Amino acid sequence: MHAFDFYRGRRLRRTAVIRDLVRETVVTTNDLIMPYFVVENADAAFEKPIGAMPGQYQLGLDALSARVGRAMAKGLRAVLLFGLPAAKDERASGAYAEEGVVQRAVSRLKRDYPDLCVVTDVCLCEYTSHGHCGMLSPTGEVLNDPTLDLLARTALSHAKAGADIVAPSDMMDGRVGAIRAALDENGFSHIPIMSYAVKYASSFYGPFREAAESAPAFGDRKAYQMDPANAREAMREAAADLGEGADMLMVKPALPYLDILHALRQSCDAPLAAYHVSGEYSMLKAAAQNGWIDEKRAVMESMTAIKRAGADLIITYFAEDILDYIRA
Repeated sequence: MHAFDFYRGRRLRRTAVIRDLVRETVVTTNDLIMPYFVVENADAAFEKPIGAMPGQYQLGLDALSARVGRAMAKGLRAVLLFGLPAAKDERASGAYAEEGVVQRAVSRLKRDYPDLCVVTDVCLCEYTSHGHCGMLSPTGEVLNDPTLDLLARTALSHAKAGADIVAPSDMMDGRVGAIRAALDENGFSHIPIMSYAVKYASSFYGPFREAAESAPAFGDRKAYQMDPANAREAMREAAADLGEGADMLMVKPALPYLDILHALRQSCDAPLAAYHVSGEYSMLKAAAQNGWIDEKRAVMESMTAIKRAGADLIITYFAEDILDYIRA
């Protein structure tokens, strides 16, 4: 057989420089959004390690600002904020309080870092005494329509505090439309909505519930988050949110649902985010700590897979680490 009779793909893999030149997918600082957990009424310098998420912390306002500042010096451009209120109640009043924990964190970060893109998670589960993402009926059912006004009030309060993007994660039907109307009617028509359009009832959220102290007091969230077995439903959810005014869509979790992410990329032109969630993070951390994998290589391989599948944005707790990897 002559050399020209078969494909010699190894020619383009021969050296590191050639591999870099022909690389099809590259993760950059522009792709990354780093989540942070901020605690109300804590000492401003408060930093509490999250046991199930090594390297992650619950933070007071000063500690949050300091960590964000260090990350920005390495290239971070966007953050996603979650709040832990001092008190919870049945109506999640801390979620939309003018001086609530997220509202104060947004104001602080925009004051300290005007060029930082601040995204806020819009949900009620961290603020309700029962840990569910909406209002409850007397029998414990999560009520859809009565929840919409509270979600809209929460998003509006974040926008008033200076948020650049609001990201509803509750999975109530119609919440994007309710939030879009509230923003538009109050002078915030310029604020984009990043919808958690395709959020599955996943087993990979466990460590997050320790981080955000948001585990439901009873039952589960399967009646409003999506069945992991369903793919066509994801297309309907995405189309519905775009129709209601979403500017960006999200798939959550990321790696177990790359097929969904890729299908969405083929079917819509809106920017797509993928959330590499707490369980995905903790599994890699645990394996690396046990010496079973090379953490840097495994993280970058995972991020590349997410971007290759179609994500424009990647929300990941590894964002600070990836900034170091990219600079190395």
